[in-house]
Amino acid sequence: MDTGTLGVWYYFDLLTSRQAADAAKRIEDLGYGTLWMPESMGRNPFAHAAWLLANTTRLNVATGIASIYNREPGVALSGQNTLAEQSDDRFLLGLGVSHQPFVEGVRKREYGPPLASMRQYLQAMDASPYMATAPAIKPRRVIAALGPKMLALARDACDGAHPYSVTPAHTATARAILGPDKWLCVEQKVIVETDPVIARGVARAAIQRHLALPNYRNSWLTMGMDEADFNDGGSDRFIDAIFAWGSAATVKDRISEHMRAGASHVCLHPVNPNGKLGDPDWAALTSLAG
Repeated sequence: MDTGTLGVWYYFDLLTSRQAADAAKRIEDLGYGTLWMPESMGRNPFAHAAWLLANTTRLNVATGIASIYNREPGVALSGQNTLAEQSDDRFLLGLGVSHQPFVEGVRKREYGPPLASMRQYLQAMDASPYMATAPAIKPRRVIAALGPKMLALARDACDGAHPYSVTPAHTATARAILGPDKWLCVEQKVIVETDPVIARGVARAAIQRHLALPNYRNSWLTMGMDEADFNDGGSDRFIDAIFAWGSAATVKDRISEHMRAGASHVCLHPVNPNGKLGDPDWAALTSLAG
């Protein structure tokens, strides 16, 4: 699998399945290597990945991420192998521990220690049987990793890491832990808008649902933020660190920073200035492609 240098991270749950397939084909035609999609409370990401893979020819589809609390390890392995074999190695499994409010509040599951839970899950996956026709190439997997211990697990038990809402400085730290050969697929929120008031306003609206999640807050604190940066929708310093906004050239500079810091792949998360969650900013994706 070649993920390509650039991918797109987006959720298509607010589109019909046909509209989502058309969007995936458009992303493929723009030249992006991989489409990343999250798992929340909408579509089953494995079933949706099968649909998107069947409606594209070159585009890779990755889960960014599938929660380990939503299916037992053998089911995840089965889904991974099935999709990889069906698509000739165009499916990338991204796994994560999700967030305690989602796992306990929504799924009514017990949320375990993140590192131990992920390690046990990966071990159980590796020990699970799979008796169908195997993919020609062993499927790849990455995990959502922010802290040094989870990044080390990504290095030791996976093909790499998929950090979310991080800075180029974090990318450099992650690369030092992962070593030179593992994949480092970094999500970067982008807003192609040069007016700082508009851009930061759009960014604050987009980040609100993440500000209450401890996993992200703790990660941002290790990146040099403090609690005051999370007040009133996020300080300018915080917004400017997490979002790449400005002209297409300015946003490309941030992408280049991640690449120089050691990213192998940058997943562009296009936040539309119109504020519509189901509507990616196609003008931005067009200007940033390549």
